[in-house]
Amino acid sequence: MHPVLARLYAMRGVVDSRELDYALGRLLPVGSLDNVDAAVELLLEHHEGRIVVVGDFDVDGATSTAIMLRCLADFGFLDVAYLVPNRFDYGYGLTPEIVAEAAGLAPDLIVTVDNGISSLRGVAAANAAGIQVLVTDHHLPGGDVPDAAVIVNPNLPGSRFGSRNLAGVGVAFYVLAALGQALERDGREGAARVPAKYLDLVALGTVADVVPLDRNNRVLVEQGIRRIRAGRTVAGIDALLDVAGRQARRVVSTDLGFAVGPRLNAAGRLDDMSVGIECLLTDDRAAAAGFAAELDAINRERREIESDMREQAFAFVDAMDARRLPPCVCVYDASWHQGIVGLVAARVKERCHRPVIAFAQEDATTLKGSARSVYGVHARDLLEHVDTLNPGLIEKFGGHAMAAGLTIVKDRYDEFRRLAAESLEALYPDADFSGKLVTDGPLPGGALSLSFARELRAAGPWGSAFPEPLWNGDFEVLEQRTVGENHLKLRLRPASGGNPIDAIAFNQAGPSLRGVVRLAYRLDVNEYRGVERPQLVVEQIVALESAAA
Repeated sequence: MHPVLARLYAMRGVVDSRELDYALGRLLPVGSLDNVDAAVELLLEHHEGRIVVVGDFDVDGATSTAIMLRCLADFGFLDVAYLVPNRFDYGYGLTPEIVAEAAGLAPDLIVTVDNGISSLRGVAAANAAGIQVLVTDHHLPGGDVPDAAVIVNPNLPGSRFGSRNLAGVGVAFYVLAALGQALERDGREGAARVPAKYLDLVALGTVADVVPLDRNNRVLVEQGIRRIRAGRTVAGIDALLDVAGRQARRVVSTDLGFAVGPRLNAAGRLDDMSVGIECLLTDDRAAAAGFAAELDAINRERREIESDMREQAFAFVDAMDARRLPPCVCVYDASWHQGIVGLVAARVKERCHRPVIAFAQEDATTLKGSARSVYGVHARDLLEHVDTLNPGLIEKFGGHAMAAGLTIVKDRYDEFRRLAAESLEALYPDADFSGKLVTDGPLPGGALSLSFARELRAAGPWGSAFPEPLWNGDFEVLEQRTVGENHLKLRLRPASGGNPIDAIAFNQAGPSLRGVVRLAYRLDVNEYRGVERPQLVVEQIVALESAAA
């Protein structure tokens, strides 16, 4: 192993090279996930009945729905349908309203994927209608859990499962893997191998949901990426990669997170995630290409809306005294699109380096908010603290450490904004809002090469809690130009000497740079017309000599 690569792994907590063995057999045992056997029994009880899968309107929800429908069909379940709530009509999760719609299909069993753990009223409505509910979810439970027939969630209190970091699609995969094993024991040859056919879906949902890539999740993602590279992927993922200009044979985790994921998410943000789910369900390559083109068009519309909202939010924050920014920044405008506020919160967080909650108007009296946090501040715990001390202020909330959603009464926005800031100060008095970047240090000159860039690409999967290597170094600017909408293309030479190298700084076009600059960058491989070259992907630029002209 390259010594620099060995150091990278050690800095990410890998203490034994065996931890880098991502063979499928290294997964935590399927049967070790709490309640998975009870879930299998419930599904087998309804093998001949009608099952309705209720998903979520993000990538994790779409991939969870797709893998559940694909596997159940492969297992011989003949009557399976799905519903995905439209965020504008029903809101998130298994609500009583979506149960009423599902009841029109006369199901014997409702299976939730990537939701359900906070759906107390929805599960109660299903029970009242005589419909059993299997909840598969990964979100953190509140004080009470729904009265479902079975709940599978690695974050349930007292869970003994070795990883709490499964995405919703990871939980669905474990349930289906256990079901496949049970069917194989009952004589259905090959059933145990069925769920692994769809590890590409698991990889996509896991990366897009930005869950921590512990070793178990890295196995899931790596196995899915290997399937995609080998051409054994569902038609929809292949089509989405193609429309994004990415090559399936070279795919890495960042391609899933930044190229495929946003195109699927756009459907749930602006329209209806059904088109995204259909893209992942079809085996017709032409149909998949059509769905992918539609999703790409929706994503372009999303970018335009987001750009306007982002600039409004930036202006709001920039108008505040930077020395007096609250520890939790809240932004709101009555004209904002509620499907985009999460993206705006993420962009403002990057600008002011602290937790941000962006709100849009849900109706005349209610605001819907989306929170994005920084490392060290748990978004859902913050909301729970506000809710505990001020019952009724938040109508509903849920989420993760880094992202959460909530609903409040419009007239109490100022009160919430004040209490969120006070709660954050109380819970996290030592929170770091400096915005500093933590790098892996300078990259030795000999490693600034195509061969080592290739090694880094192959060394992943990188992602949340297992970050892609970030380096810092000083470079002389030789050439520069603006490309695309707002991207800076550079030709650089290491200040310490060496060969020139290309660099790209996305969304950082601006005044000309001269002399020597200090960069925080990632080393990647750029392929153009079949020729590969090393390239720096620049995260931050600091002028050291001849300040920006």
